[in-house]
Amino acid sequence: MRSRLLYAASPKMSALIEQADRLMDSPAFRLIKAEGKTRAGFLSCPDAPAFFIKRTEVRSRITGVYEMAAGSRASRALRGARILRDAGFHCATPLGAMDVVRAGAVRASYLLSEALETAHILSHFALGREGEARHGYARRKTVSDALASELRRLHDAGIYTRDLQETNIMVDERDGAMRFYFLDLEDFRHASSVSHRRRMLNLVHLDRSIGRFVSRAGRLDFLYSYLGQRLDRDARRKAVAQYLELKRNVERAHNRRRD
Repeated sequence: MRSRLLYAASPKMSALIEQADRLMDSPAFRLIKAEGKTRAGFLSCPDAPAFFIKRTEVRSRITGVYEMAAGSRASRALRGARILRDAGFHCATPLGAMDVVRAGAVRASYLLSEALETAHILSHFALGREGEARHGYARRKTVSDALASELRRLHDAGIYTRDLQETNIMVDERDGAMRFYFLDLEDFRHASSVSHRRRMLNLVHLDRSIGRFVSRAGRLDFLYSYLGQRLDRDARRKAVAQYLELKRNVERAHNRRRD
């Protein structure tokens, strides 16, 4: 197998990502996610800020050959970061990206990025961490409205993602202003315009991931905030009915795949 460096912000980042496997097996690595083919966590370095590193294995050779032609997860993450930054949105800045290739197929992808050490996962920021006292309604409403506005701005800019989950959104608060950071950058796409269906699919996927934290009334309030004041009452009712039908279709498709 050979490594293929896709990007490095500096010679130091190049050296770090080329030692990714050794570093991820060292005491300097703090595991955050070990799920299926993905392993990710924080990497501490002496006299330097922490970094976030993610390794994604490609288990199928056919998939690996496809990724050689169409782009690996690491290369798509670089593209997603560029799409977001060029349009004025925030993400964890990529510092290095690398593929491991064998016999003409990508077998693993690595992404090294800045660690958002002062930011919080959306649910923790809005609701409070699990086991802690819950934040009040006023805070939840403020965060919900701000996120709805940010997602509407994202879609209006011609950007959407195929994997919008609450764990893929982090929030930082600076000088009283919220800043949203998008993660899992490989799933972001740019289009001349984002169709209504794609917009609603993004919101449905977010709804499915945050549903265990937020009441139905709270999720509908988020939808109303996203739709804005441009629609009259009847139009909003129709939009909500269409949204709920799409959500039911997504749930049915998910249940079929699970079964």
